[in-house]
Parts: sequence; C-alpha cells; structure tokens
Amino acid sequence: MIKWKKIISLLLLFSYSIITNAQDKNNGTDNVMRSSGRIYVVVAVILVILIGLILYIVRLDRKISKLEKQQ
Repeated sequence: MIKWKKIISLLLLFSYSIITNAQDKNNGTDNVMRSSGRIYVVVAVILVILIGLILYIVRLDRKISKLEKQQ
C-alpha cells in the first residue's frame, strides 16, 4: 500500500512539472499554426474524432440496452 502511494505521488509530481513546462510562452509553434491556418484543421479533426467516438458509444449503449431487454 505504501509503495502505491509513493508511485502515485511521484507521478503527480512529474505531471505537475510537465503541466508547468507546457505553459511556456516562448514556444512559437502556436503562432506558426495560427498564422498558416493549420490550427483550424487540427481543431476540426479533433472535433470529428470526438463526435465519432460519442456517436459510437451512444449507438453501442442502445444496442446493449436492446439486448438486455430481450433477455
């Protein structure tokens, strides 16, 4: 139990350092993506993937519910 607590706390500390480094404003990739219009393509692809996953889960839930009612 103590070993798991140490591992979890270590992972939380690592994730905190990653989050703080991700907020660095000196990286210019976001400006390059915005200026060339690629950021909108990336956002559109992410939205299509998320909508597809949500629709798949809803459809799967309906099928499972239908099978449960039949039994």
